[in-house]
This record gives sequence, C-alpha cells and structure tokens, in this order.
Amino acid sequence: MELSLKNKNAIVCGSTQGIGEASAIELAKLGANITLIARNESKLLNVLNELDKSQGQTHSFICIDFSDSEKLKKEVELLKGNYHILINNTGGPAAGPITDANPNAFEEAFRMHLINNQILVQKVIKGMKDAGFGRIINIISTSVKAPIAGLGVSNTIRAAVANWAKTLSIELGAYGITVNNVLPGFTNTNRLKTLIAKKASIQGKTESEIETVMKSSVPANRFGQANEVANAVAFLCSPAAAYINGINLPVDGGRTASL
Repeated sequence: MELSLKNKNAIVCGSTQGIGEASAIELAKLGANITLIARNESKLLNVLNELDKSQGQTHSFICIDFSDSEKLKKEVELLKGNYHILINNTGGPAAGPITDANPNAFEEAFRMHLINNQILVQKVIKGMKDAGFGRIINIISTSVKAPIAGLGVSNTIRAAVANWAKTLSIELGAYGITVNNVLPGFTNTNRLKTLIAKKASIQGKTESEIETVMKSSVPANRFGQANEVANAVAFLCSPAAAYINGINLPVDGGRTASL
C-alpha cells in the first residue's frame, strides 16, 4: 500500500491543537512538508518543532485569525510554490438551540467555514491540477449525517460545507484531485470539554455524569482520540486513497445511526 507523502506540500488549518495538530503530525510522519495555519504564534512554533523532519521535510506556518477572511486571502496569495494537500479545519460555532441563535452567528460561521475554505481551495487547485494529484479534506462533524441537539448553527453550516465539498469532488475528480469529509464523533478535544461543561451547567449535573451518558451512546463506549481521526485524514491524503472521492467518513466509534 502506497502511503508515502514525500515531496508533497500540505496546508493544515486549525493546527495548534486537537484534530488539526494531530493531522499535521501524521502527515509529516508520511513525509509531507507542512504549512500550519492558526492564530496563536507561540502554539504554532511549538507544533512546528514537533513535526517530523527525518525525510528532509521543511515546515512553516502562517499566523492568522480566520475571522478575517480578507486578511486570510492576502496571506495565502503570498504563499509560494504548489500545494498538493489542503486540510480545512476550523473550530465549531458556539453551542445552543437554533431558535436562540443570532442571525449574525450564521453569517460569521458561514464566513469562517465555507468562505475561508473557498479562498484556500482557489489558491491550491491550479497546483494540484498541474501535479495531477490533490487531496482536499474537510474536518466537519457527524451532524452532516444526523443533526446534533444543541448545535443549531453548527448543524446548519456543516451541512453547507458538506454539499460544497461534494460539488467540488465532482468538478475536480478528473484532475486526480479528491475531496472528502471526515466526520469526527465525540473526540477528546478542548471543543468536547467545552460542550460537556455547558451541558453539565444547563442540566445541573456533574461533567462526569454527562461524560458517562455520552460514552454510553457510542458502541465503542469511549471517546475518540485526536490521532485516531488524524489517521483517517492521513490515509485519505495518501496515494492509496486515489479512488475514494466525495465521501463523508464518520470516525465516531459507531455512534452515527444512519448508513
């Protein structure tokens, strides 16, 4: 099985923690040159130092806040060379019922997730076409398969990204470019900890009680780890996954009930 990403250049967004960081680490292990994108420079430097360089890889980063799409566009235009891999990964919108959501929250989430994804894709697709190789992976959510209670804005925006990605996969498939979505379930990240704390506060329960209930809904009876999601990301980026295109891949321990 051909998994090597040697001489491939990858952009990984949201790469200073959780699934984004784990994905950058796994792609570097396979030989890719990584460009990290996140908003905290000190954390970017820490992750940069963790990345594998044993195959002669060179790594770099861009420090930017995804809330500023115009600045993002200017920064990515300055990037030199071609990129073969793009990992779109942005922190989810605030939790809460959709009936309570401010309309501005939808606009902000749409910009941070879909508009920024579009900016990045338009930067990389020419190089991918020239190389005859491209991998675009979007880290979304299992809410694409079934909406998650209490995540009104997130459910809405993630579905939009999934449809955008499917359309891209159809348009780009003939060029050797695949576009796939990875759908993490309950994964042990800061995002999950925040959601658990909010649920505990609303329901008047301890965080431990909330965790027990959440784990019981997963056939694996545990939360996933960021590197387990990253393993799926890395495989979909590899040459071995060349004929996998336009899918939504749950990495959720079997929790999602739909086929």
